[in-house]
Amino acid sequence: MNEIFNWCVKLLELTAQQFGTTYEVINVWIFCIIEPIVFLIMLIFLVFQRRKIKRLKIIVDANNK
Repeated sequence: MNEIFNWCVKLLELTAQQFGTTYEVINVWIFCIIEPIVFLIMLIFLVFQRRKIKRLKIIVDANNK
């Protein structure tokens, strides 16, 4: 587990160097800005898919009667 963490830290440090910023700024961007946005998009997608599945089940049930 420590190796994975250390690898991730090194990746963040390299990314920070590429963008000319710090590890902390990259960390904030990833975990406080990008990750919540991705989570919300996935949540919205999930809700729409569940609605779609419910509608399809209703159609299938109506056709089977």
